[in-house]
Amino acid sequence: MELLNACKTTLKAVRWHLAPFATSKVWLSTKTSQLRDKNILLMGPPGAGKTTVGRIVARRLGLPIIDVDDDVLEKTWRMPVAAKLAAVGGERFLEEEGQALCNFSSVGSVVSLTGSNPLHAGAMQHIRQTGTVVYLDVDTEDIIQRLSRMKVNRIVGQEAGVSMRKILNYRKQFYEKWLDVRVLCGVGDTVEVIAEKVLKAVARYQNPEIETYISTRSTGKASSNNDITYFSDVVLEGLAADGGLYVPRHGFPKVGTHEWLRLANMSYPERALAILEKCIHPMDIPATDLRTMVFKAYGTNFASEAVAPVKHLIHNQYVQELFHGPTASFKDLALQLMPQLFAYCLPQMCNYLILVATSGDTGSAVLSGFSGLCDSDRQRTGVLVYFPEQGVSEIQKLQMTAYREGNARTISVYSDFDFCQRAIKRMFGESGMTGHLAVEYGTVLSTANSINWGRLLPQVVYHCSAYLDLFRDGVIKFGEPIDVCIPTGNFGNAMSALYAKQMGIPIRKVICASNHNRIITDFITTGECDLRGRPLIISHSPAIDILKSSNLERFIYHISGGDGHLVGDLFTRLEKEQYFRLPEPFLRKIQEDVLAGWCSEEDCLLAIQSVHKQSGYVMDTHTAVAKVVADRLQDGSCPVVVCSTAHYGKFASAVLKALLFQNIPKDPLDQLRELESFTSKPEMHKHLLKCLEERGSRAHTVCPADYNALVEEVETMIQDSFLNVA
Repeated sequence: MELLNACKTTLKAVRWHLAPFATSKVWLSTKTSQLRDKNILLMGPPGAGKTTVGRIVARRLGLPIIDVDDDVLEKTWRMPVAAKLAAVGGERFLEEEGQALCNFSSVGSVVSLTGSNPLHAGAMQHIRQTGTVVYLDVDTEDIIQRLSRMKVNRIVGQEAGVSMRKILNYRKQFYEKWLDVRVLCGVGDTVEVIAEKVLKAVARYQNPEIETYISTRSTGKASSNNDITYFSDVVLEGLAADGGLYVPRHGFPKVGTHEWLRLANMSYPERALAILEKCIHPMDIPATDLRTMVFKAYGTNFASEAVAPVKHLIHNQYVQELFHGPTASFKDLALQLMPQLFAYCLPQMCNYLILVATSGDTGSAVLSGFSGLCDSDRQRTGVLVYFPEQGVSEIQKLQMTAYREGNARTISVYSDFDFCQRAIKRMFGESGMTGHLAVEYGTVLSTANSINWGRLLPQVVYHCSAYLDLFRDGVIKFGEPIDVCIPTGNFGNAMSALYAKQMGIPIRKVICASNHNRIITDFITTGECDLRGRPLIISHSPAIDILKSSNLERFIYHISGGDGHLVGDLFTRLEKEQYFRLPEPFLRKIQEDVLAGWCSEEDCLLAIQSVHKQSGYVMDTHTAVAKVVADRLQDGSCPVVVCSTAHYGKFASAVLKALLFQNIPKDPLDQLRELESFTSKPEMHKHLLKCLEERGSRAHTVCPADYNALVEEVETMIQDSFLNVA
């Protein structure tokens, strides 16, 4: 534990060293006392309102206002800016403008930059050292309308024949490069509204303490700075020391209607960046670095340019396809990003072993995500995946065991997912074991399951994106409700939908769909979590073959008003007695937001057959479970989005059975080819097909259902990966 604490201390020291201002929760009331020798630098395109907004911000804070055009350039050149531009031309103008800014010196002021300042790298490197660069990210259509009213039809650097829209889009890359803080301006926001957003954004930037995390089992406040837990801490730790799950201490940020309207016309990576910037403090991950990670995560590795497209299914039902990532499941939406977040937060002095329990999809998604890290990060990060030997599809198994490069290993267990997950949680809770691994091998344990906040957070984005797609495509007006139906076993996907609702997405009901294991359905219906004598039954939808749903802990924490004592008591009782009952008032609160139902194996296969017959669309077995439950529980008064959590090819045998194929091939590759020749909506997943075509020997270690055997595999993995660190 000493090494873990040392790593956390290092992170905190780095964070405070980099902070541009002293931290204070009463920053706005102290005004200039906290700015002292720092400026607020407003950056954005012409027409963004930098000068007007700057005056309002300066007046609110009692600070001087400096307009670079009027107070720097014209005084330096002793002529109007327009005259200088006419005299020297665009290219020379940018150079002389940059040189003038390089000689600029000011303290404790609000500075309105010109729209072209960010095009000069030297000037921006100089000016950025004087304070915080706040990017007024205003909608392009709003900018064009303002410039038209101002009778501006051309800006610096705009060549003949180039439209205003094109030059504004070109300039965005420079604003993105230099920002410290983005102020996302909603469609039609007034300068007063934007000024208020600037004040809040700067206050947030210099106060990391307002965005900390707390365990669901915490019963008190942090007693010192060393007890404060930041985003970078929770990504690395995964599970809280008291066995609870991390949640934001002050909840999710709210996003206003005008901002959602702005996001509606953006691409998925742009939406993801805007949403995640609001949830990850820039002291943990600066906005420019977060942008790089997000655009890498949701790029050419996804088969669909839309990343998570929403398509009409039948009647008022829509399906969100979450399977276009490299491993053909919704886990890719989180696990193409989470490893990058993890590597960014890694202290230099530590190695980390990521332990993962999977019921099928998480394993290959984790292995794919971490394999995409650079060599130096992979050398300090190991991934060990446990999966039930007889509880995943053959294709899922082949996907996982295909990864052999670097510090990655998969081990199957003669038990179920719950045993694997329980074993990992037990390892985290044994200080003797974690201390031994830290001292002997310089290695700390973490996890990439949805119990890790860094894994759950990116999933919030696609629920927001689904609603925005329906609005953009004219299915709904903004503010009208939708329902979301999710096949779920561990409740992580459902929890992320509830977080999207907290952010302001009008989700009326989250409908949880279970297979015949039905643990979520029973809990939502009765308030009882009863595992006594309850066997896990293997199904056609193995990713939700789960009895112990970890993320229910987060849900209960929120609906109980943050009662960590209650949560700790309930889940301790579940560990010891395999049973707890939620108090009736809290059950009623849960049922306000959530419905739940379950689907038999027969109905699952019939749904696949029926939908294909009606529309030609092929669902996987998990999507079929959600479709059956949506048909039963959704009242038709609003659209329902069915989360398609995996491509049908991952469960080819069951899908072929549902489609009444005769003589189903035994070989998984032949099964995929059979489906490829038969189906067109959606297309066969090329990464999945390629994985099976290139497969070699798939021998892998199989462990008994013995906790000590799993612990031995952990130590063996660390010895093989990090022995040189001992």
